[in-house]
Amino acid sequence: MSDDSRLLIALDVDGTLIHEDETVGDAVRAAVARVRDAGHEVMLATGRSWETARPIHEEFGLTSEFVVCANGALTMKRDDTVEGGYRREFIEVFDPTEVLETIRPHLPSGSFMVEGPTGFRRYTEGMTDWELVNAEQVPFEELLQHPATRVVVVSPEHDTEEFLSIVDRMGLQRVSYAIGWTAWLDISPDGVSKATAMERVRHALDIPRSRVVAVGDGRNDIELLTWAAAEGLGVAMGQAPDEVKAVASRSTAPVIEDGLAHVLDAL
Repeated sequence: MSDDSRLLIALDVDGTLIHEDETVGDAVRAAVARVRDAGHEVMLATGRSWETARPIHEEFGLTSEFVVCANGALTMKRDDTVEGGYRREFIEVFDPTEVLETIRPHLPSGSFMVEGPTGFRRYTEGMTDWELVNAEQVPFEELLQHPATRVVVVSPEHDTEEFLSIVDRMGLQRVSYAIGWTAWLDISPDGVSKATAMERVRHALDIPRSRVVAVGDGRNDIELLTWAAAEGLGVAMGQAPDEVKAVASRSTAPVIEDGLAHVLDAL
């Protein structure tokens, strides 16, 4: 494939590539393999850590030059000389103290997790449904002692609408945040998103903006889809919230109907 016909295809993981129960539709698996084997640059752009993104990356047989993790705060680069084949190339960190101390009074029963630049996670009691590899439970105060690439806040007692109203009242400043499809808040360094990381990747690979494709379903994909739709193609999954669909070029079927396969098969 000539460089001028190659696409840069950025795929969200949860709710886009894989179902909520972590299964993968056969049509999606086949469609990803088809565009990958055609020579396009197919890569993950996820809120997941590298440790939890890597099994998905490997399951789909991806060999992309880069992998965007932690909502853009971490970009991995392929390096066959290191274990696992990828190294941490770009890392954005921030001091989580102010944001944690701002949030805690609003969500006194919430659970918190801080992910550091090496991927190690520290979390408070109640983070039971989260992926907790390479992690340890600590008192809340311990979370304030370490630089973060990402802060996650979970509040199971609130539904999404309640959670959105609480977040609005918090007045979070100097951070970027997204609300997940359940009541959890994902906080990144200021000005960092999947879009800022993907623009860096696009530039490094020298792929024109008109040749980018991004597919996602969450509020943490709004910047990514806005970026892709400006000159390329940004597609929202069918189950995405209205504000996500509003910034996309178009929508596809929901993840349970293998909507990603429809997008990739049409490229």
